[in-house]
Amino acid sequence: MVEKISWYEEFVDFNYKPKESDVICLFRLEPSKGMNLKEVIGRIASESSCGTWVTLSKLPSRINKLKAYAFWNKGKFLKVAYPLELFEEASINSFLSGPAGNIFGMKAVNKLKLMDASFPIKFLKGFKGPNYGKDAIKKIFRRKRGPITAVVPKPKLGFSAREHAEIAYKIWIGGIDCIKDDENLSNQKFNRFADRVRLISKFREKAEKVTGNVKEAFINVTAQNLEEMEKRIKLIHNYGFNYFMLDVVISGFTAVGTASELAHDFNMAIHGHRAMHAMFTRHDHGMSMLMLAKIMRILGIDQLHIGTVIGKLEGKKEEVLATKELITKEEVAEIPFLRLEQKWGKIKPMLPVASGGLHPGILPELFKLYGTTDIVIQVGGGTQGHPLGAEAGAKAVIQAIEAYHQGIELEEYSKTHKELRIALEKFGKVHPV
Repeated sequence: MVEKISWYEEFVDFNYKPKESDVICLFRLEPSKGMNLKEVIGRIASESSCGTWVTLSKLPSRINKLKAYAFWNKGKFLKVAYPLELFEEASINSFLSGPAGNIFGMKAVNKLKLMDASFPIKFLKGFKGPNYGKDAIKKIFRRKRGPITAVVPKPKLGFSAREHAEIAYKIWIGGIDCIKDDENLSNQKFNRFADRVRLISKFREKAEKVTGNVKEAFINVTAQNLEEMEKRIKLIHNYGFNYFMLDVVISGFTAVGTASELAHDFNMAIHGHRAMHAMFTRHDHGMSMLMLAKIMRILGIDQLHIGTVIGKLEGKKEEVLATKELITKEEVAEIPFLRLEQKWGKIKPMLPVASGGLHPGILPELFKLYGTTDIVIQVGGGTQGHPLGAEAGAKAVIQAIEAYHQGIELEEYSKTHKELRIALEKFGKVHPV
């Protein structure tokens, strides 16, 4: 008799009933040519847990308690249950090294995507989650409802630190809550980080005196190493800001975890930018944006860009709205083939950030999708592209929000609000691409 070589089929059990403590992962897959589906399913469950390509002569006694089981399959979709003991406590990195690890490089799969993972409360207890989340509206901005408004000085690179701060002042006194660094502005020669923090702080103080309202800044602390990131967070904190911004994908999950610890220590909130995500979320091989957003809520990001549906950045309506619900609710139900159920326990809800190609003319469409209560809206070029300048552009954004809250059509409201009227004359209701 020929000895069996592989043991992949031992990781497939369609009669398995997941335990309450299991982590459940939803995958979408396409086998490579010449591979049948069951063979590939076994490889995914095995290689992402405790298996390998060949039978072994000696196994630890606990091996059967550590096996993942592929227990459900419909077409291209697969669910795998992972025993919680496979993963280090309170470590997203440990988790990702399995269901998001080497299996994506296997020859057996042509395409593979981690759509979602449902985590048991026992796993989530090890994480602090967001420090503020949607409570930022009340606790930082001292308002009963949103939206929180933000603007990136455009062009995204090119201003000196002083020019950046001067533009910020005009935007603030026009009514916008926050000024935001773009994702690729960090510590360039023409706009040094420390100078930017100092000058923005100075102009912020002036803007708060003029307007009587809280003004904030999402200043980018993304750095080459954790020590420098920590220095930048401390500097922002010392100047009295309640927020800092981090490029969460570019920085990496260890950096996000470290930043979250510092945010809790300094009682600050984190504005998470998703730059680089589309390299692996936009295609059929990688991870979904929904899954990335879930990880960021666990790690402690307070607000995260998730898409607008109507703006210039890609994002299907179904997934964007499923992601919005996932990060803003205390519990969500399964959406077949898209999202698993999730109970969040003590992990606070996040704020979704809608940005990319927004302007006053299309804000009502955005609000019909998102609402206005728990959201951050970011309008960059749609503010500074205003013919009368940045301050007028900011006023036009605020006027569009006022019109929506009062149930008045933009065209009607613009008859008595010059800034909005001029913005509509320029932008109309165009959807940028």
